[in-house]
Amino acid sequence: MKHPVLNNRTRFVIWWLAWLLITAGQLLLYYFAYGSFTRVAIPDGIVSLVIYAGIGLSLWYPFKFFNASGSKNMQVIGNFILSGVMSVTLWILINKYLITVILPRGNDYLAYWDATFPYRIGTGVFIFGIIILVYYLFESLQNLSEKKAREAKLESLVKETELKMLRSQINPHFLFNSLNSVSSLTITNPDKARDMVIKLSDFMRYALSKKDEQPVSLRSELENLRLYLEIEKVRFGDRLSTEENIEEHCLDIKMPVMILQPLYENAIKHGVYESTECVNIRTNVKCNNGFLEIVISNNYDPATTPSKGTGTGLINVSRRLDLVYSKQASLKTTKENGIYTVNLFIPAIM
Repeated sequence: MKHPVLNNRTRFVIWWLAWLLITAGQLLLYYFAYGSFTRVAIPDGIVSLVIYAGIGLSLWYPFKFFNASGSKNMQVIGNFILSGVMSVTLWILINKYLITVILPRGNDYLAYWDATFPYRIGTGVFIFGIIILVYYLFESLQNLSEKKAREAKLESLVKETELKMLRSQINPHFLFNSLNSVSSLTITNPDKARDMVIKLSDFMRYALSKKDEQPVSLRSELENLRLYLEIEKVRFGDRLSTEENIEEHCLDIKMPVMILQPLYENAIKHGVYESTECVNIRTNVKCNNGFLEIVISNNYDPATTPSKGTGTGLINVSRRLDLVYSKQASLKTTKENGIYTVNLFIPAIM
C-alpha cells in the first residue's frame, strides 16, 4: 500500500490543515503554561508544526513494517512505544535546536521552554498516538476497499461462470433435437436433411461465436432466430408458420445473447409437437417506458395431453435474466383460449 497521505492530494491538504489546528491548540496550552503571551511562541509553534508533521509522515513506514512483520501483539506494542519515544525525543531536540538558531540572542525562549517542557512531552505523546490511530484507520479503509473489490470480482466470476453454464445447457439441448431430426431426414428426404445441416451449421456458428456474455442487439438475435425457425420449418413443413410485428426503433436495444431461442423452442415443443394443425408463432416487439417488451405467442391444441418436460429452457432464461438485470427484468407465461403466450420485459439499453 502506498503512503495514504503523500499519494492523495485531498488527504495531504487535510493533513496540513489538521496540523494547523493542532498547533493552535498547542499554543493555547503553552500560553496557560507560561502565564503570558511571548513573541517566541509563534516561531516555536511554526517550527514545531513543520517538524512533527514531517516526522508524522515518515512514521507510516515503520508502522507498515511493524504490522506486516507478523510479530505478536506485545512485540508490536513494544515497537510502537519505542518509536514513540524516539519520535517525541527527536521532535523536542530538533525543535529546540532550530529555535535557538533562528531567534536572536537575548530573548526569553529558555524560560518559555522550561515552563512548557512537560506539556511538550505530553502533547508529543498524544499526537503520536493520534497519528498511529489515523494510520490504523487508513489501513482499515484500504483493507475494506480491497476486500470489497475482491468480493465484487469473485461475484462477477461466479455470475459469469453461471451464465456460461446456463448457456451451455441450452445449446446442446437444441442441437440434440436437431441432429435427431437430421438423422430421420437422411432416410426420408436427403435434400431436406442437407438443407437442415447447412442452416444448423450457420445457427451454431452464431451461438459459438458469442462465447462471452457481451450483450447483442435485438436485430442480431432476431436474425439468428429466423435461421432457427427456418431449421424447424425444414422439420415440420407446413405445420409451422411465423409472423412478426416489430417496432423498428427497438432493433438496436441490447440483450443477452441466445436469450430468446429457448422461448421459441418451447413454443415449438408445446405447439407443433402436440398439434396436428398448423401452428403459428407470432412475435410482437415494442418499447414502452424504458422497457423492451417481447411477446411470443402460439396456438396449441387444448385437447391434447401436454408432454412433461424438464422446464430447463424457461428456467435458464429466468435465471439468466435475474443474473443480468437483477429484479428489473421479468418473464411471464400464460395459457388462455388455446393460445400460449410468453411476455418478456427487459430494460431498454442501447
